[in-house]
Amino acid sequence: MSRTDATRLDLRGLKCPLPALRTRAALARLAPGEALVVECTDPLAGIDIPHLLRETGDSLEGQARDGTALVFRIRKAGVRPSGKDG
Repeated sequence: MSRTDATRLDLRGLKCPLPALRTRAALARLAPGEALVVECTDPLAGIDIPHLLRETGDSLEGQARDGTALVFRIRKAGVRPSGKDG
């Protein structure tokens, strides 16, 4: 997956704790190095999702507001195997 490719997760309209729980579940399905873009309208997601990422060790690459939505770009922790030796 290139840096521009990402799995998208539309969580608009969901309230705490669902955005964090669904983000955790989506991250569990990703391979190391893959990206996830999460869109939420719950204001608490601005606290909950960064806190979740501190727990999981995944990286928050960006956070922005798009109208009423908070948009998070997350990179799954770990090194994706390159298929090369050394």
